[in-house]
Amino acid sequence: MSQHRLNLFIQPEHARRLDALAAQKGVSKSSIVAAALAVWLSPDAGDHGGTALLKRLDRLSRQIERLERDQTILIETLALFVRYTLTVNTPVPEAHLAAARAQGKARFAEFVEQLGRHLLRGRSLVRDVVEELHAAPSPAGDAAGTDERREDAP
Repeated sequence: MSQHRLNLFIQPEHARRLDALAAQKGVSKSSIVAAALAVWLSPDAGDHGGTALLKRLDRLSRQIERLERDQTILIETLALFVRYTLTVNTPVPEAHLAAARAQGKARFAEFVEQLGRHLLRGRSLVRDVVEELHAAPSPAGDAAGTDERREDAP
């Protein structure tokens, strides 16, 4: 591919920022300028990249919203589990402490194995729960997935 050489004049501050970015990214200044020019000249960039940038920002906003939702689910799940565990489990008598610890270690080992299998499947338990909630009818009789959050479902 042939390239055209251009001699450009830019402001000193822009030159410093371009030098710093090229050094940070480990790429040439020419490649940075070429990428910026490609965005500027792209069909989506009728407003000089604004439309493309807005689309990307919208996508990032949706991703952040999903992350916040998943984080809220995880926090609530953990809090509910801890409360349930502390409420239901009775103290172990001293005579049975060693056996209870051994059983706890075995249960934890099984938990880690199940977690590993689940992660290898590539599915998210949070996503599975959210999908089940959206599929289940709501108490009011209409589908739970009819609200605006359905659009954000992964």
